[in-house]
Amino acid sequence: MVQMLSFEDSNAVSFAAKLATSEAFKSLFREGMGLVEETAAYLDGAGREEAKGLPRLAALAFATESMRLTTRLMQLASWLLLQRAVNEGELSQSEAAGEKRKVKLSEQQIAASPDVLEQLPPRLVEIVERSLRLQSRVLHLDRAIYQAPEREIPIRKPLEIQRNMLAQAFAVSDA
Repeated sequence: MVQMLSFEDSNAVSFAAKLATSEAFKSLFREGMGLVEETAAYLDGAGREEAKGLPRLAALAFATESMRLTTRLMQLASWLLLQRAVNEGELSQSEAAGEKRKVKLSEQQIAASPDVLEQLPPRLVEIVERSLRLQSRVLHLDRAIYQAPEREIPIRKPLEIQRNMLAQAFAVSDA
């Protein structure tokens, strides 16, 4: 009889978990937090000034995209901080999975049409595009860590393998 062992019970190393604790994650974390700070500075400073000179429709799109950008970055920052807490041993992976339910990590795209997008300040568009790339990377890592399908690994006992081989060798054919 073949026993089944779940992936979580085995000694197999999760690539996603290793990636989440690697230097690549630390770089992703720094990039994400840096983008949050950069965006806040832009929207409170130069972005505010640039928005004042926009036509009505473009000003509305600026407001919409900046709100969506802020929401997206707060979701990403929350996820990154949660994963860092796991990496530093402050939370277990299962505790983080419970807390992660409070983080509404979702895929968002640019809401403005291409013609309106052309009227927006290039700096805003560049920040939005960078946030979308960051979002894509975080969502990929999130799926790999928290939504990995449970796989079962067959475990065979050495004697069972030998018995099966003997049974096959001495099996009588009905032919």
